[in-house]
Amino acid sequence: MNINIKKFKEIIIPVVVIIIIVGAVFGWYYLSKKSKSILKPQAAAEKVINFINQNYLKGQATAVLGQVSEERGVYKIQFKIENQEYTAYSSKDGKLLFPSGVEMPDEVSNTAGGGSNIAKTETPQALLFVMSFCPYGNQAEEAMMPVVNLLKNKADIQLHYVIYSNYGNKYPTYCLDKENKYCSMHGIQELNQDVRELCVEKYQNDKFWSFVKAINSGCTAQNVDSCWQGVAQSAGIDVNKIKDCQKNEALTLLAQEVQLNQQYGISGSPQLVVNDTEYTGSRDSESFKNAICSGFNTIPSECSQTLQNTGSAPVSGGCQ
Repeated sequence: MNINIKKFKEIIIPVVVIIIIVGAVFGWYYLSKKSKSILKPQAAAEKVINFINQNYLKGQATAVLGQVSEERGVYKIQFKIENQEYTAYSSKDGKLLFPSGVEMPDEVSNTAGGGSNIAKTETPQALLFVMSFCPYGNQAEEAMMPVVNLLKNKADIQLHYVIYSNYGNKYPTYCLDKENKYCSMHGIQELNQDVRELCVEKYQNDKFWSFVKAINSGCTAQNVDSCWQGVAQSAGIDVNKIKDCQKNEALTLLAQEVQLNQQYGISGSPQLVVNDTEYTGSRDSESFKNAICSGFNTIPSECSQTLQNTGSAPVSGGCQ
């Protein structure tokens, strides 16, 4: 029997690591449940929320603590980000954070996750769907940027946007049009920025990713309508061209995004589709690169380069 050693390691090593971590957590709990190092539920939850705000959201949004309870030997922590509910888990000493919990069935499928079913083409196409101010989407963008730099002459990597209809308080708070066909989760300024980024991607593609990166670090969903122009000028973007595009092409561009959302079943930010297949693996630069490289008929030499894992975000986190 021929065994692909690399693939074997990719599957087995993470499983072993998970077993070690889970065994350590629960073994520690049962051996030291009377230890003074165990935090009270509220204290552990507050520590988790502070960690999420400082390390994941970084001022772009705020996690607000909800209920906390004990479940299967760990603390179950419920919280909200931009009125969206999330659940995380923490060890009782507050030293281990599990961004999500997965109920495992009695029988586990042997199908590998991530990019194992991606079809192969001469030029792989990767479509990353985000909201311009979803913190998880921004982290995915940051992770994708080194991949774009590495494979920009080999693969077709595009950024697209999650568009809702009839969202929130509708027009004009969340939606661009009175029919409420084109709306965004974080408000009308986010939708406006989606359009501007689409315009830059269309007309000044060579400056697109640097513009996105500068917007992520310099503007927010509350001030981007007044903030973007200075960022664009600093990036060497033709501001008047983008204004003209936003004024005259917004509805056309958004209609195209809605069509792509429907075509690929996009429901939240971020979601990555490679060669028409949704990628469900880790969200870091190296994993994104490997997923896209798995879509080549003939793998280019660039794929052998290892990327620093920039912008890693929890696989389960998202704006929906």
